[in-house]
Amino acid sequence: MEFYHISVLLEETIAALAIRPDGIYVDGTAGGGGHSSRIAQQLTTGRLIALDKDPDAVAAATARLAPYGERAMVLQRDFADMAQVLEELGIPAVDGILLDLGVSSHQLDTPERGFSYQHDAPLDMRMSQKGLSAYDLVNTMEEKGLAEIIRRYGEEKFSARIAARIVEARRQGPVETTGQLAQIVKEAIPAAARREGGHPAKRTFQALRIAVNDELDNLSRCLDTAFDCLAPGGRFAVITFHSLEDRITKQAFAGYCRGCTCPPDFPVCVCGKKPRARLVTRKPVEASAQELEENNRSRSARLRVIERLEG
Repeated sequence: MEFYHISVLLEETIAALAIRPDGIYVDGTAGGGGHSSRIAQQLTTGRLIALDKDPDAVAAATARLAPYGERAMVLQRDFADMAQVLEELGIPAVDGILLDLGVSSHQLDTPERGFSYQHDAPLDMRMSQKGLSAYDLVNTMEEKGLAEIIRRYGEEKFSARIAARIVEARRQGPVETTGQLAQIVKEAIPAAARREGGHPAKRTFQALRIAVNDELDNLSRCLDTAFDCLAPGGRFAVITFHSLEDRITKQAFAGYCRGCTCPPDFPVCVCGKKPRARLVTRKPVEASAQELEENNRSRSARLRVIERLEG
């Protein structure tokens, strides 16, 4: 199956990055190359480094960016390692960084990738296609640990019931498919709750995907280290799709934009700290009515952007 992904908030993101033709940019989540190709189109003597840990995405982005020659490079790497990648490439600073944290349409719609409760397929959910899978977590983790993952990463109020039902089901044999898991979750949730908020397995599947791919820790690592790779005036754009990653991004960006940390009752500043960045987007940018009509998966997208200050 051809790798495909509809890039959300595409025009808004490209505008917010304020791309310079001679600048150096990093797309930490290349996916199908949608955002990357738009960045590369605006470069003349500049350079784009596109990263993705999914080998399918790397192959698709490489093909899509091939017309841009040396202006665009695609590497199979995790965006959490962005600072290390740039150091290896001998690039001291960049003019823009983009992270699109959404799961691609290809990953969701390819049954054998095991991301979606809409298809009955082997449990997997690994973006890198290596390491521990959702199958491993569901079938080997103790009940308490499973409940904590589902509660923390899925914000699921019935996490304890779901974990207990999973453990009960696997006593009869391993939970092998997305269809099995979705049915187990459905049976664990009270009937009245099943009629609210979309598919009853949505939050559990999100939680397992986040845990399998260590998404939140990787995001925090990237936000902590990639900012220092920005040149003065460089911009950092992040597109989030659920409250957990949006909260992490918002707090990290607020920290870079915060100056003095002295107690409010101090008459004068003694810490000497100055803001390192400014907010480009005071509020998160959301999809337009037209984009929502064309791509329903953009409904939860939020774009936040900051710009590094001088000094």
